Amino acid sequence: MNNVNLIGNLTRDPNLITSQGGMSICKFTLALNRYKKSGEEQQADFINIVTFGKTADNCSKFLSKGKKVGVNGSLQSGSYENKEGRQVYTVDVIAQNVEFLDFGGKKEQDSTNDFPAPEGFQPTNDDSVPF
Repeated sequence: MNNVNLIGNLTRDPNLITSQGGMSICKFTLALNRYKKSGEEQQADFINIVTFGKTADNCSKFLSKGKKVGVNGSLQSGSYENKEGRQVYTVDVIAQNVEFLDFGGKKEQDSTNDFPAPEGFQPTNDDSVPF
């Protein structure tokens, strides 16, 4: 059985490319917080996600850095030789389903939010968010 279910935040905006055959491929990285005990520093894992076709187009269109998503897919391992001639091994999640868990559009659209912040809350600078 090769099934992965993840919930995390994008570490940067998705990267959409088109294959030579015309297939859309979207890649992004999710930050997943690890379980921590009281008093321990928070740690995270960074997981590479790959989507294809309409899912890739939608991820590119609607996701941006910091957005929370749920991903269902499978693990795929691979390898390549880097510039120094060393073998590099990779593990990616090939997503079959991506659930958008944050509402609203990309960052450019978020700046036109018509709703005021609730009392006691202040807007944050996206550059200060670690993911």
